[in-house]
Amino acid sequence: MAWYSKAITEKKQQIGSFWVKCKQCRSHIWQEQWNENLWVCPNCNYHGSINAFQRIEQIFDKNTFKELFAGIGPVDSLHFNDLKGSYADKIIANKKKTGISESVVTGHGKIHNIAAVASIMDFRFLGGSLGSATGEKILQGANYAYDHQLPYIVFSASGGARMQEGVLSLMQMAKTCAGVARLNKKNVPFISVLTNPTTGGVTASYAMMGDINISEPGAVIGFAGRRVIEQTIGEKLPDDFQTAEYLLDHGFVDAIVDRKDMKDYLGKVLAYYNR
Repeated sequence: MAWYSKAITEKKQQIGSFWVKCKQCRSHIWQEQWNENLWVCPNCNYHGSINAFQRIEQIFDKNTFKELFAGIGPVDSLHFNDLKGSYADKIIANKKKTGISESVVTGHGKIHNIAAVASIMDFRFLGGSLGSATGEKILQGANYAYDHQLPYIVFSASGGARMQEGVLSLMQMAKTCAGVARLNKKNVPFISVLTNPTTGGVTASYAMMGDINISEPGAVIGFAGRRVIEQTIGEKLPDDFQTAEYLLDHGFVDAIVDRKDMKDYLGKVLAYYNR
């Protein structure tokens, strides 16, 4: 029956190349329609994950984005190994899979003809985890914005601090916060865009430090996991807890903006600061 199993697998792969199944409403959308709608479900407005390059293409004016600090990448300082293999091997595999050196791409470009610096996190690279090189690229992006007096935008998408780097990862929380806080000395705006998910040490540091904090609809945003909090406080949490909508209602984010409107919204914010 091996031939039958192989035929079923091939059929599923063929179907998968034409359709996308929404993770929220479970409806099937034509792949072409899904892409044209910026990877957002046209039925329930679920915002699917996108990589750093797709984000750059959607947000920045055509051919204006120039990457910075592309050579900065992770180092296996602790020689970390677990049951699934070595951290060093995971770094190599993720670089090959994603085409980027770390879980963030940093650079500068123009949004509606207004220059800005940006760091765009990519969840494909080790779950967008915050490693020492991630923190360094975000810090260097802040330094570049400071030196050139350009607005700094960070798009967060992360599962939190990178366990394979231990305390070296946790140190990035303070380092990145110091970098973006320094922008205030020159009145350089820092805009934080939180996407699904933004959790752990990223939420507890630079992601919530924006002069304006913006989120995509339905994004999961939080520090500790829902079950951990419920077990700690002994209470049942609201169904919408740790969603962008819940945080907006409680004053932790300033606006929720659909992906299709994000470029125009950021353009208006930048124009306000650029007066």
